[in-house]
Amino acid sequence: MASNNHLEVKVWDPLVRLFHWSLVLAFALAWISADEWETLHVWAGYFIAGLVGFRLVWGLIGTRHARFTDFVYRWSRVKAYLKNLLWGPVEHFKGHNPAGGLMVLVLLATLAVLVFSGMLTIGADGAGPLAGTLLASLVGSWMEDIHEFFANFMILLVVIHIAGVLFSSLVHKENLIRAMVTGKKQVKNEVKSEI
Repeated sequence: MASNNHLEVKVWDPLVRLFHWSLVLAFALAWISADEWETLHVWAGYFIAGLVGFRLVWGLIGTRHARFTDFVYRWSRVKAYLKNLLWGPVEHFKGHNPAGGLMVLVLLATLAVLVFSGMLTIGADGAGPLAGTLLASLVGSWMEDIHEFFANFMILLVVIHIAGVLFSSLVHKENLIRAMVTGKKQVKNEVKSEI
């Protein structure tokens, strides 16, 4: 429901929202199961790989705000947005803002490296889809170190992502977490022209 000076608009489609929350669950499962439940860890990793693959495709052919063309900006635009967050005025975006768009790309790239390094790690042990490949035979125990590094880096990114969502929600006076559940954002009536 929209207030007098806010309009509620549909932004994120059901597939983007399902992807987002499925990724949250799958990554949490992979993180929790990393040392104790290898089978669950591996299957969570495969599921994450499928989710990343889906998101890359949906970023090309999906709905307007799911497409990369809607939220991938030049670095100069990202820097200007971040500077304005501190000093104002802050431009409002119906979909992802430039900083959020950059975070989506960094998260997807990190997840891709994470699942690939995981597949190489188990491939070196003779399991998974890369078992028996030349690439898997070339890696040693150092690949597991790379996999763990990117898992820890992913946790750092998640913390930054959550902080950014909370900060952006305060600055723009909108509930971005709710929007990722319902698919709808409240935007000021002045932004109607970009809708």
